[in-house]
Amino acid sequence: MTIGCIFNFGNENIEVKVTGNQVVFRTQQFGGAFITIDNLKLSKSGVVKEFPDLKGNENWREEAIKRFKERMKSYNTEKERINYVINDLNKFGYIPLYLQEDGFRPKKIKLNK
Repeated sequence: MTIGCIFNFGNENIEVKVTGNQVVFRTQQFGGAFITIDNLKLSKSGVVKEFPDLKGNENWREEAIKRFKERMKSYNTEKERINYVINDLNKFGYIPLYLQEDGFRPKKIKLNK
């Protein structure tokens, strides 16, 4: 099963897809190609906000990626994984717009506040 979500962040749309444990990201800057978290530009301040213990760690980026992958493996379904991604990115100002499951028509997302 594949589940995708489209987010808005500023003037840019970001698409996230989950297939099994694999999570991939796409924005206009990637030229339409999906990339893994290994190739994403991560903000150190954002990583430290999520993992305060990485503040003084020289390998903060690698450790954050490792923790993200471990977190994804800890969930049993793609639905649980995409819900984690939606809630996590929403904390950083990414607004989830649409959710699409297995190629079906996208549905608008309504967040409980």
